[in-house]
Amino acid sequence: MASSKMENKCVFPVLLSSLVCAFVFVTSLNMGLVSSVHKFNSIFPIFSAHQRMSEYAESKIELGTPPPPGPTLPRFAYLVSGSKGDLEKLWRTLHALYHPRNEYVVHLDLEAPPEERLALASRIDNHTVFNKVGNVYMISKANMVTYRGPTMVANTLHACAVLLKRNKDWDWFINLSASDYPLVTQDDLVYTFSALNRNLNFIEHTSNLGWKANGRAMPLIVDPGLYMSTKSDIYLATPRRTLPTAFKLFTGSAWTVLSRPFVEFCVWGWDNLPRTLLMYYTNFVSSPEGYFQTVVCNVPEFAKTVVNHDLHYISWDNPPKQHPHILNINDTDKMIRSNAAFARKFKHDDPVLDKIDADLLGRAKGSFTPGAWCSGKPTCSEVGDSNKIKPGPGAQRLSQLIARLAMKANNGQDQCR
Repeated sequence: MASSKMENKCVFPVLLSSLVCAFVFVTSLNMGLVSSVHKFNSIFPIFSAHQRMSEYAESKIELGTPPPPGPTLPRFAYLVSGSKGDLEKLWRTLHALYHPRNEYVVHLDLEAPPEERLALASRIDNHTVFNKVGNVYMISKANMVTYRGPTMVANTLHACAVLLKRNKDWDWFINLSASDYPLVTQDDLVYTFSALNRNLNFIEHTSNLGWKANGRAMPLIVDPGLYMSTKSDIYLATPRRTLPTAFKLFTGSAWTVLSRPFVEFCVWGWDNLPRTLLMYYTNFVSSPEGYFQTVVCNVPEFAKTVVNHDLHYISWDNPPKQHPHILNINDTDKMIRSNAAFARKFKHDDPVLDKIDADLLGRAKGSFTPGAWCSGKPTCSEVGDSNKIKPGPGAQRLSQLIARLAMKANNGQDQCR
């Protein structure tokens, strides 16, 4: 009996202290102490829950010590597009980018002669690794693409739809051209992105239109690629239009790294905004430089996921012209110091590409960029374990860039302003 009374006396203090703890926890929620931590961790950190901002990514990298294999490693879905005369450039870029974890859509537009498109299709069909893995798909019904017109946006959305239909098991969509080239290996990219929140969108953007307001937003243009089977430039129509008031315009780079949730939003459009803006940008000069920027920044749930960078090294005039400089061997140091994942534009088989292969990618001519997945002789002729990665110096460079971007994004800087 005495023992029973003693137990009852002990139970009451325990219950009382539990109630006090619960009250303090609920109070802290109301004060924002817990919710702010949750917001930092799950809504927008650049880094995921297992890697806080106070611990920069580069300090975590131990070369040769990859993260645990398995579903934690991200997958990328690429569009690599080209036009007339781009077959060999596209083929080289595809090999430099290839990893069996990823998905690839390649496209040569209607300006490319049928012989080039048939040659690309034949190479893919007869490639041993591509056949075995089945992750390279060519859009056989080619689109007409005008660089400054909405047909480029339509082609990008087409590729997104194909990738979503073929395989939803990817995390980020990356659009590149045959004139792009990687500055890091896919193992480097997978390693760096494995620590990131998978809702992030890398989209260079600004609402400061400057000369673009008068030169691109107000003119009305028509893209003949929408209705013609031969390529010609966009042309102006009348009258001019005023700037919109139903949404805010943003502009930036045509090259992006988009999260799968945002891609699904743009393609499936459960909100009408992506469709509305697609129609608006049909008559916009250089719509590829504004469509995704304007969509993401006018939707609050996605605006907070934007990182203001396209992960590219591009050399522009000041003020920028329509096309950037063609990169060459003299730009090598600047490309490396940028810590970017990709660079553009390059000429076909320029010596600088050989230097990137040798110094940054470790890639032999005509082969894939080596990774931990590679097996067989010659190297990468067979697919080993695609869940194994071996990051190199490129992961350290890219992580330095991501860390810098993380500090700005987590402080709410450069986000949809």
